[in-house]
Amino acid sequence: DNVRKRAEREIDSARKFGAERVLGDLLAINDSLELGIKAAASPDASAASIGEGMTLTHGQLLKFFDKHGISIIDPAGQPFNPDFHEAVSAVPSADVAPNHVISVLQKGYRLHDRLLRPAMVIVAKAP
Repeated sequence: DNVRKRAEREIDSARKFGAERVLGDLLAINDSLELGIKAAASPDASAASIGEGMTLTHGQLLKFFDKHGISIIDPAGQPFNPDFHEAVSAVPSADVAPNHVISVLQKGYRLHDRLLRPAMVIVAKAP
């Protein structure tokens, strides 16, 4: 009975705090975003400095993705793959081979080998 109760407590604790490490890594990105918002509100803020800050914060986010096994699906110019891409429309094109991605409307994401979100794409079809 004690073993069962202990196992239940451990499972409950894992459910509550299992994402603690991942969420802790996100805090630095949140801090950067808050600093960027404060900097943008400053009368001395320039578009270039705000853009530079956003680029640095985006870099932090990409490192976070890499650290936690998240890969970006950006299939521009690649053959359409229904396992990883969601076709929003098909457009006739003489420049791009049929059934290839013309443009990416929204990048997709994978967690290791599991699809989190398919890439939303526009696909070429024969003219």
